[in-house]
Amino acid sequence: MGAAAMSDTLQRLAQIIESRKLANGGDPATSYVAKLFAKGDDAILKKIGEEATEMVMAAKDARYQGERAKVVYECADLWFHSMVMLAQLDLSPQDVLDELARREGLSGLAEKAARRE
Repeated sequence: MGAAAMSDTLQRLAQIIESRKLANGGDPATSYVAKLFAKGDDAILKKIGEEATEMVMAAKDARYQGERAKVVYECADLWFHSMVMLAQLDLSPQDVLDELARREGLSGLAEKAARRE
């Protein structure tokens, strides 16, 4: 999958998530994402924490058992819930891609040192 297809997938998913906001007609009775939005920030953040933990556990399992499919599955869950949080804060995947592009070519150590300022 090329960069365009990757960003197209993120863009489509972001649009669906945006459509599930209560202000955009999202119905918590029929939409998991609308239900998360209705529960608010803490519910979304709790879900991100759960998914991050599940991804860590899947990666550890993959290291010892060689099962990598679960890592991809759990990473998809983590990315998805992170996108819900971005939408809750009126941010988009493009904002994250822009930040990654800004860092491209920067030394990781130099970028990290610059954050301390």
